[in-house]
Order: sequence, then structure tokens, then C-alpha cells
Amino acid sequence: MVAFKPVKTPCVGICSTGIGDSVCRGCKRFTHEVIHWNGYNESQRRIIAQRLESYLTQVVDNRIEVVDQALLLAQIEHQQIQFKPEQPPQCWVFDLLRAGASQITSLADYGIALRREWRDCALTVIRDDIDKDFYALSCAYYERYIAPGLAE
Repeated sequence: MVAFKPVKTPCVGICSTGIGDSVCRGCKRFTHEVIHWNGYNESQRRIIAQRLESYLTQVVDNRIEVVDQALLLAQIEHQQIQFKPEQPPQCWVFDLLRAGASQITSLADYGIALRREWRDCALTVIRDDIDKDFYALSCAYYERYIAPGLAE
């Protein structure tokens, strides 16, 4: 039997559902998921977490390659960056960029590299673009699969 750690809230403290957004601009959950999070069981929370992780992993992996996962982990721990070790390393990369994209001078020091088509972009722009694409994927899922059910 596989033992899972309890799923922690994906909340990042920047909630936009209170101002009318159907998808939170901070954590990318849907309004009803934010509202009912504490009432969900672990299985329901894990489904939400896996959806968010898959979107973020896809978006980060499009721009950044994790070359040395052990080095990335060591640097994140050394820099005392808040991250969830149970998540894929691409999620760690996003946590790293949120914490200090403007301060990173050598990606190799963190065991990561920009993909060829992104090498001329500033890391802060890449961070912001990752966040925008992550949000867009969550919105697209909401519009395609959740919103139609609300109209019925």
C-alpha cells in the first residue's frame, strides 16, 4: 500500500476569487475548489493538486529543462525557498523563479537550463509568462469542463 502525504492547500496568498474571478490568479484553483477546500477529502484534494501540477509541469518544461535534479533540490534547500518536495521538479523551478528570478545569474548553478527558443528572454519575463500560461490552462479547463455544467 502506498502512503501519501496529506495534500496541503495550493493557496499562495493571492486570491482573486473574492473579486469575482472563476479561476484564482494565485493558485489557479476554481472558485468552488477554493471555497470547499477544507471540506474535501484527501482523494479530492489530490485530484486537484495533480491537475495543477500537470499544468505547471507542462508550462515550465516548455521553457526550462531540469538538467540536474539533485543540484536543483540542493540549491532550493540551501536558499530556503518554500517548495513541496513531493511535486515534480518543474514545480520547484517555478517556486525558485517566484522567489528570485531577478537575482539568478547562472541557471547552471541551479541545475536548470533555458530551452533554445527562450535563451534570449529575461528570467523575470519567463517567470511571468509561465504564470500566465499556467493561468490560461486552468481557465481553458474551467471554460471547457466546469462552466457548461454550471449553466445547466
